[in-house]
Formats: sequence, C-alpha cells, structure tokens
Amino acid sequence: MKNKEAKILDVCCGSRMFWFEKNNPHTVYMDIRKETYDIEGKHINVNPDIIGDFRNIPFPDHTFSMVVFDPPHLRWAGNKSFMRAQYGQLNDTWPEDIKKGFEECFRVLLPGGFLIFKWSECQVKLKEILKLTTRKPLFGNQRGNTFWLVFMKEV
Repeated sequence: MKNKEAKILDVCCGSRMFWFEKNNPHTVYMDIRKETYDIEGKHINVNPDIIGDFRNIPFPDHTFSMVVFDPPHLRWAGNKSFMRAQYGQLNDTWPEDIKKGFEECFRVLLPGGFLIFKWSECQVKLKEILKLTTRKPLFGNQRGNTFWLVFMKEV
C-alpha cells in the first residue's frame, strides 16, 4: 500500500479530475489503465498508484474507511474522443461489471465506512445503475446529469 496511513481508495481514479489534492497521502489511487493522452488540445494523464480492476480489488476485506467509485459511464464514444480518453468506456458486460464493482467496493470497506459513488447519466440512467446493488444511498446530490451518492456499510 502507498503508506500505512492510507484510509481512502479511489478505484477508478482516471486523471484525478475531481480531487483538489491530487496526491492526497491518505488515498490510494487505482485504475485499470496507465496512459497519457494529448487530445483536442488537452493533456490527460492517468497515472494510478496501483493498476487494478474494480471488479477484483487487490486489497483484503475491511481495509478502507472510504472508497470512491467513479466508474466509466459511457456506453459509446469515439475511439479518439476526449470523453473516452478522460472517462473510459463501458463494455457489453457493463451491468455485471458495475454490480461486481459495488460488491468489491463494499468488501474492502470497513464496517461503518463510506462509499462515495459518482455517476453521469448521459447514456445510462441512474435508476438502472441503482438496480445493480441491494444497498441504498444515504443521501446524494445532482448537478446537471451527474449524481454524487453516499452509501454507508453497515456496522
């Protein structure tokens, strides 16, 4: 692990777009890819601390106080588009992938820990995503097409 103080896991960190402190010492940044792009005049750097798949998180049960889950939300995007480079793309097995992602995120959470889930429903509605987990969010927020939801793992 990055350091023994790490209490947060971001399982789909991408380029760490929404992080104010992009190298937070309490956070392990994970992604399935390590890539750098220059697309449409923008530089995108996906440089995780650990390469891993959110469907099979490489940490033991009950490791983190908080998990951030911001999976790809696009079912289709141009092969060389900024959106695909920035956010990744879902494949044909996306419902099972997202379901497994929720299960894995809750597995590595400590009891009483929090899952922060971000979803943009530009191509898949949030209600379809919430059907993929039996857990219910505590609260959330919507800004445009993007939702932020907070879940808590039972104690």
